[in-house]
Amino acid sequence: MIALAGVLALALIPVGAEGIVSTRVFINGTPVPVTFNDGDSFRVQDGTYRGSQCRLAGFNTLESFGPAHQWGDWHPYELYINAKMATLNGRRGTWHCSTDGSVDGYGRVLMDCPDLATDQIRRGFAHAYQVDDTPSRPTYLRAQQDAIRHRRGMWAHGVPDYVMTSIHSADEDPSRPIHYNRLVSTRDAHTESMQHHDTYSECEWVCNDEIRVDMGPVREAARRLREDPAIAPTIAEFFNLHLIEFVSRYRRVGELPEYLTGPGRELVERRLAREAQDGLLGSTHTERGACMIHVPFERRYGRNGAACLRGHGNWHRPGEAAH
Repeated sequence: MIALAGVLALALIPVGAEGIVSTRVFINGTPVPVTFNDGDSFRVQDGTYRGSQCRLAGFNTLESFGPAHQWGDWHPYELYINAKMATLNGRRGTWHCSTDGSVDGYGRVLMDCPDLATDQIRRGFAHAYQVDDTPSRPTYLRAQQDAIRHRRGMWAHGVPDYVMTSIHSADEDPSRPIHYNRLVSTRDAHTESMQHHDTYSECEWVCNDEIRVDMGPVREAARRLREDPAIAPTIAEFFNLHLIEFVSRYRRVGELPEYLTGPGRELVERRLAREAQDGLLGSTHTERGACMIHVPFERRYGRNGAACLRGHGNWHRPGEAAH
């Protein structure tokens, strides 16, 4: 039913004479037509940036080349439809973006589109995303928590601690001493690298084993940080969600986020060390988190596409044979 609704909705989008779906986007205040490639990127059709492929910063939609993601009780094909709906949602609006012309590592012009980002995140068609160890904008985090609370879009069947957004096999670049898979926190949107030396085969599912915390004690510890008269003034700029991330990360891996600096860092670390020693930060357990399928870029599209991207994909539960 979800897939059928997505197909029907896509059929209702108007197209131009050449079959190109155009959307009006204001770039630095000037309206221009763009074409959305997926929910977080578009190509500009006119104006100063005509012909430019653009990456929309601050959020990420799921891969739309096939059934490539899985977590919780989702089937990968359902999350594939979610990615397609993100593209549809982008095409149907009128958005406002700004840029200074900076480009990312792939040569795409970076655009800041707060209204689009917030809308995609609130609908559960995207998750907040930072390229480093900094937290996302409060507006985006509030929109994401609202989507999670109401189980919208990609959060309807489970919420991993991290969404896996890219995987890199060791044979992609043998000259590199270490390789990584990109993980994005669903709590504050910071990025972590899952470092490895593994070589993945085509259509292999790669999953993240998450260390999950007991959230009750973590929230209580975060509250105590806020109430500590010595610590409170040094962390006044942070939201409760950030404090929960401080405690959670310390309990999981014994470190604090890089964005906690100054005198507050030492004070928080000292207090959490004491509370961990006293057993006040709760227990942890390991469980399978988000998964992603490995398909080399040149095998993702066209007639030469990998077999696992056709139809409903090849997801199978751990311990079951692939099909």
